[in-house]
Amino acid sequence: MKKKLILAIAVVLAMLIGGFAVYWETIHGNRQLVDVRNRFNYAIIRLPNGDVVEGKVSSWLDFDNSDTIQLTIDGRTYLTHYSNVCLISE
Repeated sequence: MKKKLILAIAVVLAMLIGGFAVYWETIHGNRQLVDVRNRFNYAIIRLPNGDVVEGKVSSWLDFDNSDTIQLTIDGRTYLTHYSNVCLISE
């Protein structure tokens, strides 16, 4: 009986943690709860007309199964291919 109760509690906790992880990802883009790899705060973007935009990144988001990235710099949002972006961690 005691083992079944412990197992039930562990299953409920795992479900709660999993649900929180999905909630966190929805709010914070691709940044994970403990994220040590994806802390970029500066970017350089090459635009199709040849211009280059660079600046402090207020937010960025990449998409699963896609080569597309969305960045917001100085209130303007850019959606482009990875090959046009250099993300920098300062």
